[in-house]
Amino acid sequence: MNMINISLPDGTVKEFESGATPMDVAKSISEGFARNVVSAKFNDTVVEASTPLTTNGSLVLYTWNDKEGKKAFWHSTSHVMAQAIELLYPGSKLTIGPAIENGFYYDVDFGDKKISENDFKKIEDKMLEIARGKHEFNMRSSTKAEALTYYKEQNNPFKVELIENLEDGTITFCDHDTFTDLCRGGHIPNTGIIKAVKLMSVAGAYWRGNEKNPQLTRVYGTSFPKQKDLKEYLELLEEAKKRDHRKLGKELQLFTFSQKVGQGLPLWLPKGAALRERLENFLKAAQKKAGYEMVITPHIGQKELYVTSGHYEKYGADSFQPILTPNEGEEFLLKPMNCPHHCEIYNSAPWSYKDLPKRFAEFGTVYRYEQSGELHGLTRVRGFTQDDAHIFCTPDQLDSEFKKVIDLTLYVFESLGFDEFTAQVSLRDPENKEKYIGSDDVWEKAENAILSAAKEKGLNFVVETGEAAFYGPKLDFMVKDALGRSWQLGTIQVDYNLPERFELTYKGSDNEMHRPVMIHRAPFGSMERFVAVLLENTGGNFPLWLTPEQAIVLSLSEKYEKYSQKVLNLLENDEIRAVSDDRSETIGKKIRDAEMSKVPYMLIIGEQEEKDGTVSVRRHGEGDIGTMLIEDFSKLVNNEINKTHKAFEV
Repeated sequence: MNMINISLPDGTVKEFESGATPMDVAKSISEGFARNVVSAKFNDTVVEASTPLTTNGSLVLYTWNDKEGKKAFWHSTSHVMAQAIELLYPGSKLTIGPAIENGFYYDVDFGDKKISENDFKKIEDKMLEIARGKHEFNMRSSTKAEALTYYKEQNNPFKVELIENLEDGTITFCDHDTFTDLCRGGHIPNTGIIKAVKLMSVAGAYWRGNEKNPQLTRVYGTSFPKQKDLKEYLELLEEAKKRDHRKLGKELQLFTFSQKVGQGLPLWLPKGAALRERLENFLKAAQKKAGYEMVITPHIGQKELYVTSGHYEKYGADSFQPILTPNEGEEFLLKPMNCPHHCEIYNSAPWSYKDLPKRFAEFGTVYRYEQSGELHGLTRVRGFTQDDAHIFCTPDQLDSEFKKVIDLTLYVFESLGFDEFTAQVSLRDPENKEKYIGSDDVWEKAENAILSAAKEKGLNFVVETGEAAFYGPKLDFMVKDALGRSWQLGTIQVDYNLPERFELTYKGSDNEMHRPVMIHRAPFGSMERFVAVLLENTGGNFPLWLTPEQAIVLSLSEKYEKYSQKVLNLLENDEIRAVSDDRSETIGKKIRDAEMSKVPYMLIIGEQEEKDGTVSVRRHGEGDIGTMLIEDFSKLVNNEINKTHKAFEV
């Protein structure tokens, strides 16, 4: 009897007969666990739970709770949807149906038939009917000739084209029930696990993404192992719609876009500009304590600057085209990065090791050409402001400077209510060192500095080998918002490349010239993207210290305008940002409008309040919280601010 050794992620090694399946391995752990296993990975290849294992190797078992498990689940459901479509729309031609984030799609040529949302219910019903059959997914190999014959008989030119591009010996089919599809693999054990399905939308899609090819219909869907999971997901989508930063930005009068100005170029309205300014001042105050110096650089630079930095090579072809001047041969570029400008600021004076570190910070606007289809509100734009800073330090200072930047980034997240985040440490690929610049010992130092800083700071982090930038390792922060979505916000990068390219130097204690190490950092990432994520995370209910208007005075009638002005003046003296609503509307209408505008506090004044020198206070989303003196209201606001807005401690 031939035995094989299977290594599991926790380090245990189990012995099985050759031909044992991942499901057998799962059952050896526990029957309960096995019931939840949907897919597996053996020696870096995605396999079915029923795939026979015939060699020693490493096995990872996936459940619905794993990313790879969801992928197998959704890909399997796309097969079920394809079968339902074939049954309901005879003659339709299938092309490809991958799993995507939160679901799957299938591109179909429906011929002269059209499908719309009105057809979703009957397709869903058919899918559930198929699912209830508990049909097993079975993979089988096919020769190229057999596969071509099969799809030529089906009159499916799309699958024929796919097979023609495949090597003989690599072609596999997946069968379930009466349905067969060309497929690489990665399926759940059987259709019965699929308990809830929902078709989300239909859209046009060109075959293989080329507009010269035939147009197909792309049917999007999602599925879950429980009906309850689907219900929660749909509720989440509804909440996400309400929180969409584009919708809230318009309602709260923060920003707008204009076709005349150009796509992807946001215009900040007064309230949005005030919000941005407050965010900038918040970070500037912390940066000042942390020893940063503010600099300002132009929005353009000579082409040569970006050739030197390497950005021209990276962004040149796909970016905004050079700006020409009346002088022949003189070319400028809109800056895609602030780093080259900061290198030249460093280069403007000689430095010794005693002067370092130098920390230059700037809210610098950069410009990158994004395809119009890629643009999305504030999260993908063509002009955005980075909260950029570059630290130039000695190699010995790298560890402590890196930790200081982590402290600053965590302070930003904490102050703005981002409590859940993970960090990703990106290292170079040790098998492919030619992709990177810099010596082994320099890389070793930089990587160790990041890893030890991440450990020392107790960060929840993952290590990704091969994900480093070509110039150095980096640490990215993935923030989870109130809806459970992850956003990449802050980033810290170590760079040995630009100091080399710009020939940056400092005089060491040995009187010799040395290259400084450069740290790039942006806790916000970009002001635009950060505001978008903050808007969606808070639903527009910003922390009190940040919100553009903290209170609004609502008078019962125009008789109390004088008192309204007195209240505003007293609040201003206490540095509370307040406005008044003096419109000749009912108090009910004024309250509703203030609630819609998400102003945190409403101060209602009438005859009694004027007489007593008080205000009647309502909290947004909560209602009436009582009548109080104006100085007591000021104390209430300041206490709330002090709880959420702590000064940065160095």
